Amino acid sequence: MAADAADPATAAVSPTVPAALARPHFIGIGGAGMSGIAKILSQRGARVEGSDARESLTVTALRGLGATVHLGHDAANLAADATSVVVSSAIRPDNPELAAAAERGVPVVHRSDALASLMEACRPLAVAGTHGKTTTTSMLAVALGSLGLDPSYAIGGDLDEPGSNAHNGRGEIFVAEADESDRSFHKYAPEVAIVLNVELDHHANYASMEEIYESFEIFAGRIRPGGTLIVSADHEGARELTRRLRARGDVKVRTYGEAADADVRVLDITPHGLTSETTVLLDGTELTFAVFVPGRHYASNAVAALVAGTEMGLPAGDLAKALGTYTGVRRRLQLMGEANGVQVIDSYAHHPTEMTADLEAIRGGAGDGRVLVLFQPHLFSRTQELATEMGEALALADASVVLDIYPAREDPIPGVTSELIIDAARAAGADVRHAESRTAGAELVAGMAAPGDLVLTMGAGDVTDLGPRILAGLAP
Repeated sequence: MAADAADPATAAVSPTVPAALARPHFIGIGGAGMSGIAKILSQRGARVEGSDARESLTVTALRGLGATVHLGHDAANLAADATSVVVSSAIRPDNPELAAAAERGVPVVHRSDALASLMEACRPLAVAGTHGKTTTTSMLAVALGSLGLDPSYAIGGDLDEPGSNAHNGRGEIFVAEADESDRSFHKYAPEVAIVLNVELDHHANYASMEEIYESFEIFAGRIRPGGTLIVSADHEGARELTRRLRARGDVKVRTYGEAADADVRVLDITPHGLTSETTVLLDGTELTFAVFVPGRHYASNAVAALVAGTEMGLPAGDLAKALGTYTGVRRRLQLMGEANGVQVIDSYAHHPTEMTADLEAIRGGAGDGRVLVLFQPHLFSRTQELATEMGEALALADASVVLDIYPAREDPIPGVTSELIIDAARAAGADVRHAESRTAGAELVAGMAAPGDLVLTMGAGDVTDLGPRILAGLAP
């Protein structure tokens, strides 16, 4: 039964903390996924402790909730009474805290198992797909909150400030971003799930599209009996997944999109600068609502959220209005500031499809101004496989500056550098150059900008930190 939007207390749940997570130690507690779980556990009364490589606003936010956070990784950080050590796939086997857990027999819990346990007493709504998960999960969290439902949520990015990526709500719905990168979304059992798109990414874990399809099929098979999978009808990979699932016949699938055969049809998306107005045909009724973030892909994400919410039993009209309260998430085309007539916008896009979508969205709102990009490639493995496509995406900008590859958890691969992307961009007709350092890149793009231009800092690494430096360089 759906929650009553007017009286969230009627649908309140009292989730408990599993014994193994009563005194957890998080390795890399400041990460996007890890910090959200740590926050929810803190709010549920667990004594949370962990470590991270450096100080950050997220670490500060966790400390504000009562968590103990050590800087640096050391076996001594692991408390004597720790009930478990929580890790993500990014934690290397030789981490000293992980080694200490093995020596002392402390159970090791993967991040996905911890999140799955937090959702057990709730009505989970999981958002999956190669791109757009964070935005769509955020849209649902904001919309459900504005309806008074007070959902719990765990998101891979912050809604408005560091630490806002998770919340332990009183309502029965739990909205979660379901990550396919390491197959961790196989652990979840949602009532309703969304698949936004299906593409080959995470090349260190998937060798082919066939492996990707198999992984998403397993995820779909985890949906609770009577539940629904919401799938895009506009992306070929998602359509192939729909074909496979409908052939199996054991999962209810509902499609959405601009395609003529979509179950929920998008009739029109009208851009208005950096916002848009979307009209859909839902169960025989036309419904128009505003989306206060730019681009067709964000409008499409909002439609996915709308359909998923109705499958949870929420009134479509109320939910459509509530989606209009969403104004964005940190690092997803987030306005960092304006100086000397130049707007600086931050984009998390790091896969060619995401890069293309964000550049097209910004182009629609740039007017007569130029679109300039400071791009930081993310991961050697991704660059090795997708350098050509990244370069072609950068050709959508008027000019680009490319930084060195952000390695994250990976070791270098011989011969794989950002020059591969630069060569591909130039072959596609792009105006692109290389910057030897982050500082040089910020100075270079600031020097290129003129009043009326839009500057994008783009990538999943620490390029986001360069927005203030660019703004300072733009000041007259």
